[in-house]
Amino acid sequence: MRRSVPQPGDHVMNIYETYADTLFRIAMVHLGRREDAEEATQDTFIKLMEKAPAFNDAEHQKAWLIRVITNHCKSLLGRGWRKREVNLEGAEFLTTDDPEDRVLIELVLSLPVKYKAVVHLYYYEDYPVRKISEILQISESAVKMRLQRGRHLLKLELEGEEPNERGTIQTKL
Repeated sequence: MRRSVPQPGDHVMNIYETYADTLFRIAMVHLGRREDAEEATQDTFIKLMEKAPAFNDAEHQKAWLIRVITNHCKSLLGRGWRKREVNLEGAEFLTTDDPEDRVLIELVLSLPVKYKAVVHLYYYEDYPVRKISEILQISESAVKMRLQRGRHLLKLELEGEEPNERGTIQTKL
């Protein structure tokens, strides 16, 4: 009987098999293109191999990976050569039989990046506000505010109303 001997890259492969789908979905939400999301996912795992950080537990590891891919997506979106739009090309990971769910997914993808990130992590990845604040390195109140504004933008779109010309929400004092 032959025993399986652990290979040097087995640890990273196990992490990849565990988190690749989640990271890909997060990248798709941010970037909107399959090719860009695949590249961001690969770059995240390359960074994991280069940095080889020590993690306290699996949750710490997952949070680190999400922070890395989120920051990488932000830097890709900040580059001047890339259009700042989200299309649904290659977004079959979002397939659903319910047309209402499909409309909602498209609306979430059309949100500005800062709202889209917190809405996705909160509603689709089931992270609590505290964990989102740690992952995105913003305050809990900023997460709550972005969730509130993201919900408001979604509500306006669902009701057929338009946000102001800058795509933001103006509050009346």
